[in-house]
Amino acid sequence: MADTKREIERKYESDDSGLPDLTGVAGVAAVVDKGVAHLDATYYDTPDERLAAASITLRRRLGGSDAGWHLKLPVAPGVRDEVHAPLSATVPRSLVALIRARIRDAELLPVMRLRSDRDVRDLVDAEGRLLAEVSVDAVRAERLGGDGGTAQWTEMEVELADDGDPAFLDKVDKRLRKAGVRPAKSASKLARALAETEPRKKRKKQRPAAPEPVTAGDHVLAYVREQRDAILELDPAVRQDAYDSVHRMRVATRRMRSSFRSYSKVLDRAVTDPIGEELKWLAGELGVDRDQEVLTERITAAVDELPRTLVVGPVRTRLRTWAHARRGGSRRRLIAVLDGKRYLQLLETLDALVADPPLLEAAAGKPEKVLAKAVRKDFGKVAKLVEQALGEPAGHDRDLVLHEARKKAKRTRYAAEAAVPALGGPASALVKSAKALQNLLGDHQDSVMAREALREIAAQAQGAGESAFTYGVLYGREEQRAATDEAELPGLWAEVKGGLGS
Repeated sequence: MADTKREIERKYESDDSGLPDLTGVAGVAAVVDKGVAHLDATYYDTPDERLAAASITLRRRLGGSDAGWHLKLPVAPGVRDEVHAPLSATVPRSLVALIRARIRDAELLPVMRLRSDRDVRDLVDAEGRLLAEVSVDAVRAERLGGDGGTAQWTEMEVELADDGDPAFLDKVDKRLRKAGVRPAKSASKLARALAETEPRKKRKKQRPAAPEPVTAGDHVLAYVREQRDAILELDPAVRQDAYDSVHRMRVATRRMRSSFRSYSKVLDRAVTDPIGEELKWLAGELGVDRDQEVLTERITAAVDELPRTLVVGPVRTRLRTWAHARRGGSRRRLIAVLDGKRYLQLLETLDALVADPPLLEAAAGKPEKVLAKAVRKDFGKVAKLVEQALGEPAGHDRDLVLHEARKKAKRTRYAAEAAVPALGGPASALVKSAKALQNLLGDHQDSVMAREALREIAAQAQGAGESAFTYGVLYGREEQRAATDEAELPGLWAEVKGGLGS
């Protein structure tokens, strides 16, 4: 069984002078000597070191208070989620699953052994509560394999206590810098060990920083790559059922698919259309229950807002029964999708697309011209649909047009996002306007769906001999909410057009 904790730490270069006096740090009442721990960790990776390239570490560690398997997933600079699993001879399947999107079918092998003598101090406040753990580590690294090298160094770590205030690390940092201690150049022990033990004949030249986008193709590819990376980075979070992770991964698939369509003059649709269909499939699998959950939450919140006198009969029980019956997926099903060949093949295809993009002639053009033209084309489609909707009487036909306008507004927003680095302010303004329009039309569409659901629930209640009164009240409120959205649309649309100078 694996468990996860958020690790917030900072690393520093160190020499043999030991730990500077930290009793002067604000809030620190005492520095408690916890003794020296002897740690022995073996790190695992694929033969081509895919985990290291993604700043992910997987190790089996002996010694210390937390012996076992540790998987560290990057969250932000200096912040990682550390997943622990009990000590075993082989890599636990629970941890392999969390890195499946990275390793795919590759074998995991021991690549590095790090032995450390860790001199530990606890920084505590006046009440004896732990603020941070500070350690000075004397590290000996040994690359495993045929022609492995060795290295050794001393470094310092400051790890924030669970639920501690990250601002405390700034205070410690200030004190350490005053004492001449400097931040470490490597983000982790493994990164430094890999760099320092690489055989000279195999030593890789330092990869140059990605060049600034110049052409239209550069900008579109940067956006596509960003979405590919988001899918990979969110995969472990989705598997762990982390808050909002499923929604964010769906958005990444939609952004990429949308960019294929918006920038069809840049990327060949003969190649991207089949990929777009696979992204649509993945978004559908991710959303099997999500859309239903959103709809249920909307109706439940509306019931909670009603005065008690308007809630007649077992309304909440009926709503739960209806929602449960409409559930189409499960966590088990979603994990099976993420472990399946179709999803893993999609990831391979996305990697290939980024590595060898199907660029068309316009890709070499100036972004100010090519991207702006694509964004204007998308916005033109939105404008046509909004104007059509404003001319329709309220009802089913207008609802359909507004729904289409919402989808086109979303595509325009994503196209403008990709263009912001090239077009600057005008593209940023369009992103903001398209988002506002999308939100208004999204609320309107949610109201349409809620009314359909309420008709269905009312019919079920009547069939069971229950009162349908409350569902009629809710239906009327949703009608009024949709009418309010429609009444706000002309003013918002005028603002959008005025803000864009059209």
